[in-house]
Amino acid sequence: MEPRFNLFDSPTAAKVVKRFFNAGLALEQSTLPKALRELVELRVGQLNGCGFCVDIHTKEAAAAGESAVRLHLVSAWRHSTVFTEAERAALALADEGTLLGDRGVSDETWAEVRKHYDDDQIGALVCVISLINAATRMNVIVRNPGGSYEPGMFAALAD
Repeated sequence: MEPRFNLFDSPTAAKVVKRFFNAGLALEQSTLPKALRELVELRVGQLNGCGFCVDIHTKEAAAAGESAVRLHLVSAWRHSTVFTEAERAALALADEGTLLGDRGVSDETWAEVRKHYDDDQIGALVCVISLINAATRMNVIVRNPGGSYEPGMFAALAD
């Protein structure tokens, strides 16, 4: 599978993608654990059918210490026993924040998130989910395939 278009071939898109990446770097300073951020981003990539994002966040999560069992079960997190209640709340928020439809995020899911995370972590979760949803859409539109990502390869984008 070949991508339809390389966003870095467009001066405007290249600037946006670089700034988009740099905006996400602020999340590295949050107290939300990197492994959890990667699990949430992996889940959104799965929901949006983004092979490129699934590739990135599977490999980054593994590099952050996630086990193969947990990575394999992210797609079936509701039907597995390997995630904590806090992680389940974050994954539910990722699901509902991605599949907004007419419902949006339920009060039940929000209450679970509030129970497990402080305000800064909730802000980070909302930003992670929003940013990865935008990224998956860009990658799906241009058909960026998964499979060739190496952990840390986007570090050159950082300002």
